[in-house]
Amino acid sequence: MIDNMHLKDPENIALIGFGEAAQAFHQGWSSNISCQFAAFDIKSLDPDLTASQTAIYARSGISGAGDLGACIRDADGIFSLVTADQALIAAENAAQYIAKNCYYFDCNSCAPDTKKAASKIITAAGGIYLDVAIMAPVYPKLHRAPLLVSGPNGNAALAFLTQMDMGAELMGAEIGRASSIKMIRSIVMKGLEAIVAECVLSGRKAGVENIVLDTLEKTYPGFGWHERASYMLERMMVHGPRRAAEMREVALTVEQLGLDNSMSKATTNWQQKIGRLGLPAGDETLSERADKILSALVNKNSKKS
Repeated sequence: MIDNMHLKDPENIALIGFGEAAQAFHQGWSSNISCQFAAFDIKSLDPDLTASQTAIYARSGISGAGDLGACIRDADGIFSLVTADQALIAAENAAQYIAKNCYYFDCNSCAPDTKKAASKIITAAGGIYLDVAIMAPVYPKLHRAPLLVSGPNGNAALAFLTQMDMGAELMGAEIGRASSIKMIRSIVMKGLEAIVAECVLSGRKAGVENIVLDTLEKTYPGFGWHERASYMLERMMVHGPRRAAEMREVALTVEQLGLDNSMSKATTNWQQKIGRLGLPAGDETLSERADKILSALVNKNSKKS
């Protein structure tokens, strides 16, 4: 049953953070949904990044706010799409301006306890908090990327998201349930990237990477190890720091469950190490990407010594 007290139509939508996910959502909505959209990204406050962030707003056709209050004050739905390490800070800042009964969709990849802390902050300020997990890359599905949602006002929020043409599934009333699913899944998804990176880079240095991947294809036929390995390296090169921030939350999730989180910590290390190199992936082969990473790692280590 939908809680009619909180049932509303989407009219004014605010986006906190305007990176890949927010841009993809807005791109999809702009062709399908008649709403007013506004965005705020903390990069717009950095003098060195203001011009580039303004250009991103203009290119996307969205109103870019100069401060958070101007962005969210009149919103009836807020989507928080920042990096995992900024999610709780974003909630604390949003609580200063959020309108009463405004939906706050926390779409960030955080540990359940982080989501619960954010929920208390938003709820105390009069907002309606929802734990949201994005369960697949936002491209090419844009706003239709699959979402898991949990929270005590989940039914009304689900109706709101349906009006926004989003593919959301309700996981229950408990804050943290949706994020638990995402975090625990990421042990494999982000961990597989890290394992493959270590395997390919080691294989490349030994001159046997293609043979190794061929044997893996025989063991796990149909996986497409060569193509997937190349894609995984590209994801780490481009999004490694963001993935590392998520994996810190994954490690926290595992720790809070009373289990050894050494695998998640190791994944964090590889994601951060490759992402921090700041290498463009480009339209390159697997071997070319591996060579580029190895060369950069060698240069970085030589500078330290």
